[in-house]
Amino acid sequence: MVKQNQPELSLLIPCYNEAENLERLFSSLQLVLKSLELDYEIVCINDGSKDNTLKFLIDYHYLDNRIKVINLSRNFGKEIAMSAGLDYTTGKAVIPIDADLQDPPELIIDLITKWREGYDMVYAVRKSRQGESWLKKKTADYFYSFIGKISTIPIPANTGDYRLLDEKVVKALRQLPEKNRFMKGLFSWVGYRQTAIYFERLPRYGGKSSFNYWKLWNFALDGITSFSSIPLKVWSYFGLFISVISLFYGLFLMLKTLIFGIDLPGYASTIVAILFLGGIQLITLGVIGEYIARIYEEVKGRPLYLIRETYGFDDR
Repeated sequence: MVKQNQPELSLLIPCYNEAENLERLFSSLQLVLKSLELDYEIVCINDGSKDNTLKFLIDYHYLDNRIKVINLSRNFGKEIAMSAGLDYTTGKAVIPIDADLQDPPELIIDLITKWREGYDMVYAVRKSRQGESWLKKKTADYFYSFIGKISTIPIPANTGDYRLLDEKVVKALRQLPEKNRFMKGLFSWVGYRQTAIYFERLPRYGGKSSFNYWKLWNFALDGITSFSSIPLKVWSYFGLFISVISLFYGLFLMLKTLIFGIDLPGYASTIVAILFLGGIQLITLGVIGEYIARIYEEVKGRPLYLIRETYGFDDR
């Protein structure tokens, strides 16, 4: 059933310390949306910003009531902020877009064109990543290559959150309850009819990214542990391999002793073997610990997010 006064398009914008970008962002979006001539809403999520992001979002809401604001009670992270926005959007199609203008708003036209051709999800693939360091580009390439090989769900490489989601896809995503949310994987997991478009990703317009290498590392761990159990299984095979090698080595020592007599045992080789096996055991415990920690987060049953206040959602 179509909702009364349902907009055709919802833009979803998670914001964390994006005060420098908002004026340029909204002016760019309004130019694009005006050319499309459709009903729309812009749902902005303030994810515990420490600058004037919330103040500016509220000001824009009072200038245009199609701009709606969700103010979370604290910083929950981009993945959770995006999930909160998906819970509140009402459009027939939803487009998550970053506030830093690295994802060009002009691409919205191409996303909608593909959607109107019958696709349920249209994701934007980065042909290049301008304004990012060589190290960040390489680590991103390695991550997508690695997770593509170990995940049972194909996750498109060089693809962020910038995409169009049909209403039925949004409804499916709302049913997924996990706390450790790797949205790029969840977008792929729900399936439906998907296609890609390609674009050149721009540098940040203003401000500084909150994703340092430590956060990116933890983000990668969330993706790997959420969509593959191979890191757990691999140690069973590695243990079997070590056992087989040890068996053959033991047989070799027995034969050597029977033929040549008792040899003086080597101290260095013993220490190396102990340190090697001890390291393997610690790595194995660490991998198991990563999965257990995520199980612990899930079973506590805490809500995904808390909202302090909203603007523009009077009917909710």
